[in-house]
Amino acid sequence: MTHTLDAPAHSHMQRVERWFAEFEEALRERDVARAAGMFCATSFWRDLLSFSWNIITVEDPVGVAELLTGTLDRTDPTSFAVDEPPDEADGVTTVWFTFQTAVGRGRGMARLVEEAGQTKAWTFLTTLQELTGYEESRGARRPIGAEHGVKKKRLTWLERRQREEAELGTSVQPYVLVVGGGQGGIALGARLRQLGVPSLVVDKHPRPGDQWRGRYKSLCLHDPVWYDHLPYLKFPDTWPVFSPKDKMGDWLESYVEAMEVPYWSSTVATKASYRADQGEWTVEVERDGDPLTLRPKHLVMATGMSGKPNIPVIPGQEVFRGDQQHSSAHPGPDAYAGKRCVVIGSNNSAFDISGSLWEHDADVTMVQRSSTHIVKSETFTQLALGPLYSEQALAAGITTEKADLIFASVPYRIMHEFQRPVYEEIKERDAEFYERLEKAGFRHDWGDDGSGLAMKYMRRGSGYYIDVGAADLVANGDVKLALGQVVRLTEDAVVLDDGTELPADLVVYATGYGSMNGWVADLISQEVADTVGKVWGLGSDTTKDPGPWEGEQRNMWKPTQQEALWFHGGNLHQSRHYSSFLALQLKARYEGIPTPVHGLQPVHHLC
Repeated sequence: MTHTLDAPAHSHMQRVERWFAEFEEALRERDVARAAGMFCATSFWRDLLSFSWNIITVEDPVGVAELLTGTLDRTDPTSFAVDEPPDEADGVTTVWFTFQTAVGRGRGMARLVEEAGQTKAWTFLTTLQELTGYEESRGARRPIGAEHGVKKKRLTWLERRQREEAELGTSVQPYVLVVGGGQGGIALGARLRQLGVPSLVVDKHPRPGDQWRGRYKSLCLHDPVWYDHLPYLKFPDTWPVFSPKDKMGDWLESYVEAMEVPYWSSTVATKASYRADQGEWTVEVERDGDPLTLRPKHLVMATGMSGKPNIPVIPGQEVFRGDQQHSSAHPGPDAYAGKRCVVIGSNNSAFDISGSLWEHDADVTMVQRSSTHIVKSETFTQLALGPLYSEQALAAGITTEKADLIFASVPYRIMHEFQRPVYEEIKERDAEFYERLEKAGFRHDWGDDGSGLAMKYMRRGSGYYIDVGAADLVANGDVKLALGQVVRLTEDAVVLDDGTELPADLVVYATGYGSMNGWVADLISQEVADTVGKVWGLGSDTTKDPGPWEGEQRNMWKPTQQEALWFHGGNLHQSRHYSSFLALQLKARYEGIPTPVHGLQPVHHLC
């Protein structure tokens, strides 16, 4: 009986192991045509560094052949091994595997299907996990810490740290300078620290975490705790599901200390230029008001997708007698009880700020300029994130690291197909909520192709709200709704394109943020910003994500058209996951390991 039940699983394992043995043999013999023929007619290979020294997705056997032709000899992949029993569902066999290359060790995930009577790869993920000989000092390799024995003039841990801090940026230059000390910057700083890459994170705020502390007081994370861990040091299991902003700020500050991230606060980078002949940046900074010049080999912009405010220029702003603020500078609701408040925008910040103002007895009107996708936080957490990031997922053996790889294994080209069923279920579950919202006049959408929040975020980084309660205020009419474009301000009102006048003592511009290369234009030059091009988006040819198709997030976590300039950021999940791959790229360059980049992304859009 037992043998009969185990037979299908045994058969799957044999079939999978045979596929990988044949694939490795084709690679070993440099038979590119044979290896490419083991992929479906419609298939996707996503590689995070291990073959390409890039973050790249190739499609179909033709794309696989191109990738292998360009990388196989130097990559020399070997030792493919299935490291978990394969899982079979709906005709798809999911396989976890490990492998080695000429420079490191990798892990991957494949989805195999039957096509024309043969087992072939439909999706294929390969990731570089570590560099051979340059492994992190963690787990069994962790440092001893104590220096046993007796030794004259030995330095304590504190003295070594003080010396390091005193030398960094003066007698010792950082190999990597990270501009921006929020979640992305410190995650990368921690990775580089563990890899032994001399680095420095600089930030304009007085303390780590001030990026969160300084925002409007109702701000909290709308993503759940399981999704938001930083590298190495996870939130304790007593941590709340949704982190309040000040608690998050304190956590980031403690993380910098615990992970010994080299970090300069109250430091503003004012000007940067690159000397290709020297392979070096010259970066002018002001630290506590004092000028200083740094000369790193690599410059990382970790200034955040939500870093450079989009502040619209509207006629009459100079005559308006009330307060005007971008959402990033909104101090909170306390001063506005009884005041007439107009919030321009209908995404996350707009709803958060409107809700908080209403709670403090302000008269609030939200101006919706374009349609917005809304999903209830509880529903989103359960249905969209729960299968990978939840207590239930952990109980099923899906660790944070495994969840990150599962998510990474879904190619962007077909991700919307994975997302649509989730949002169909959300639409059905919360039908009454959406009916009330739309009856109130709110313009709601599900994304250009019904794929919901995840794809809106990946494609454009805007156009959505994860509802933590404020949407009900709009549905109920407690927060008034106005539709249209703002054409001018008067001394005491906001005027819309249909002539509607909204009396106002406060105008909040919840109008989002610009592309990260705007920071490059400010710090380096417009020429370099144009050389790099638009940051973020996939080229999906949907709203605010113009084509052509590019297949990966533009310029993020990978080489750009400007030598030695990198971009890092995204949400906490992306900051955690991709910091590993960016750190490995920088480590390889620091150690002099050749890193020929396959498929450097072309520039199609300048901003």
